[in-house]
Order: sequence, then C-alpha cells, then structure tokens
Amino acid sequence: MKINKDDIRNIYFVGAGGIGMAALERYFLAQGKNVAGYDLTPSELTAELEKEGVAMTYDSSADTIPDAFRNQASTLVVYTPAVPADLPILRWFRENGFDVIKRAELLGVVTRGSRGLCFAGTHGKTTTSSMAAHILQSGTSGCNAFLGGILKNYDSNFLLSPSSPYSVIEADEFDRSFHHLSPTVAVITATDPDHLDIYGTEEAYLESFARFTELIQPGGSLIVHTGLKLKPRPGKDVKVYTYSRDEGDFHASYIRRTPGNITFDIVTPLGTIRNINLGVPVEVNIENAVAAVAAVTAAGCFDVESIRQALNTYGGIKRRFETWLKEPGENGRVIIDDYAHHPQEIEASIKSVRSLYPGRRLTVAFQPHLYTRTRDFAPEFGAALSQADEVILVDLYPARELPIEGISTETIARHIKNTPVTMIPKENLAKSLENRNFDILLTMGAGDMVNELPAVVEAVSAR
Repeated sequence: MKINKDDIRNIYFVGAGGIGMAALERYFLAQGKNVAGYDLTPSELTAELEKEGVAMTYDSSADTIPDAFRNQASTLVVYTPAVPADLPILRWFRENGFDVIKRAELLGVVTRGSRGLCFAGTHGKTTTSSMAAHILQSGTSGCNAFLGGILKNYDSNFLLSPSSPYSVIEADEFDRSFHHLSPTVAVITATDPDHLDIYGTEEAYLESFARFTELIQPGGSLIVHTGLKLKPRPGKDVKVYTYSRDEGDFHASYIRRTPGNITFDIVTPLGTIRNINLGVPVEVNIENAVAAVAAVTAAGCFDVESIRQALNTYGGIKRRFETWLKEPGENGRVIIDDYAHHPQEIEASIKSVRSLYPGRRLTVAFQPHLYTRTRDFAPEFGAALSQADEVILVDLYPARELPIEGISTETIARHIKNTPVTMIPKENLAKSLENRNFDILLTMGAGDMVNELPAVVEAVSAR
C-alpha cells in the first residue's frame, strides 16, 4: 500500500500509549493532523498525549471511536503488533474497509524520503539511537527522531526538525517490523536471540536481521558490531563498517576511569576524537557512544567538537540505568533502575554497577517480562542474576501473553546458583526492602515494577 502522508487528515492509533506510537502521534499533531487512539490503561504518557491534543479512550468498544474518525476516505488506522488481533476497535476498522497498517509501516512512510539512521539490535538500540539523535540535534543538522525511550535532555522520545534531512529511527525487530524501513545508515548492535515466540529459532531471528541489511538504500552504510553470528547481505554499493568497544573500524581507546567519570577517545576512519567525557558514565555507554558516532559519521556529520560536546551533555534515557537514590558519602546507598529484560542486558547492567561501585554489596530486584521469554531463556537469566550478591524476584509481567503452564518467576529462581533468592509479589517490594541490608539496589525489567520505586525510595530513605 502506497500512502502519502500529505493525503492523511485523521489518524487513529490502536495501542496509542506505547512509547513508539507516542512519537508518531506527536509528529502528526505537529503536522496539523487530527489524532485519536485507544490504549488498555491510562498512564503518565497518555495523560501528556491527551494534553497535547490526542483524543484517547481506554474502552476497546467501537462505540468510542470519534465521529471524525469513522470516515474511511480520510482516516488511516495504525496499530502496534502487541495489540490482540480480535480487539473490537481494530476489528471494526478492518470490517468497515479502513486502511489499517502497522506502526512500522507508518514509520516507513515518514522516513522514506529522508536520510534515515536506523538502529537495530536485541539490546542497545534505544541508547545508541538517542545518543545519535542528541549529536545531530546539538549540531547544525538537527533531526527528526523516533525513539524507544524518553530522552532526558528533551523530556521526550520525539525530536522535530522540519528542515532537517535526517531521521533517527529505533528499528524494532519484533514481528519483523524493521523490514518496512529503508535506511541510509543501518546500525546493528546485537543479535542475541529474542522474541522466539515470533521467530521460533535463532536461525530465523538471524535471517530477519540479514533481510534488514538488504533494505539499505544504494550508497548507504551498514555498521555492525564485531563478532556477531549475523551474515549481512547489503547491496554492492553499500559501505560496511565494524565497531565495538575495543576493535573495529570505529572503537574506543585510552579509556580512563575515575569515581563517577569515564573519559576516552574514539578512533574513526576519519580521525580520532579525543577526550570524550560521558554524560552518563556507565561502562556499557562507551560502546554505545562508539556506535552513535559511527552512525553520524557514516551519515556525513563528522564534526569533532559537536560530537564531543553532545556526548558530554547527553543526559540518558529514562529507565536506562536511571539513578533514583544516591545517598551522600562513599558508603551511601544507591538505587538504580534499568529496562534490562534479556539475559545479556542483565549481565551488562550488573557489570556496569560492579565497575561503578567496586566492592559494594549488590541486590538485584528483577521482574521477568513475558512467559515465552522466561521459558526460552530461564538458564541464561539464572546465570546472569547469579552474579549479584542477592536477588529479589517479583511476579512475572505477562504483557500481551496468556499464561503458559509451568512457567513463572520460580522457573528462573531454580537456575540461580550460590546467590540468595527471595520471591515476592510486586506490591511488597518496598516493605521487603525497608530493613534489608544492601549497598546498591538495581531494579530491572520491562514491566511495571518501576511504579513501585517511589514507595521503595520512601521506605529506604525513612530508615
């Protein structure tokens, strides 16, 4: 289906409260379009969207669709794959002949005419894409950015620069959504198997990424992390670069660490950018910064001073290694929240905490996300969590899934070795931590445990 965004007057978003959908809603509001949508539950984000002009409903009945959005000639319907196919609103639109497309297809429409920097990977794509967006936005180029998290520098997951030729896109592999994009620059950060409920096998997952590399526009660039199992298939006129923290066409060098600070150089084919001070001095962000610099360099935006200043002022993404409590003094307790929900992400987060706070007692509170992911990676989750000094597991967050018999938080607990494990309901997290002995608390997961953190901070601070 060929859709011209200039012909669209009304857009209805099904699953409108998702962070990725929100960016598109804000983009089309800025374009002067009428925007409405449905989501399962209200949230802080949906409240903001309502204030900005999105007509939201939390009732899935088709009767809640506003009159202006019942005209199929002037209304486009966009949905996220996380929404059930039999949702009454979605079913009504389909049965009445509306154009109904996935979010990724609309993103492809928006970005097809731009120079798109598309970031894909099992993990790391939100941080690397947000770093690249901040680099471009801080310089003279600007960008339109559609991010998977709230960038603290702008308090938004959406950046708008109407005159900029650049778009920064977080390319989601879930449901093969990234196959709708046409990147000028594609970055692949990791290909550790995930979403096996969709792909079935690791081979199918890797094949999906290989297909993504075929979509790069002629004359574009592919930037891929070293050591991946992936066998990319870019066109003959696509330049291919490698990156990592320690090796590749783009890599870090002369890394210096002092308490609360990381300084390093980035080596690129165009020269070395010296003395970068990370605004968010977390170990994993060294490599994320390398990827972001590789992307903007490949896009033709190699400005040493802009890059250095942007990485220095980068404020990070909400729920990506976000500090909620930092008591004064060398022995003050610290609470950090991270979106990590895959075994490799958990391992990287724990390693970052160990690097920042060597020798201190680390308690990890983890909320598993999805029954299928828990089933498919329970041993790997157990091995990663075993690197903490103590683990608290709260009830599994099912998101879009129905229960799977025999799969629960306990499935992971059985694989945690030589580390004390406590299993509690999510609502008891604050009470559980009230008198618990910890130096550093790291909460992790892609579910709703983050909603308990205000109570956790209050309980811990009251001691």
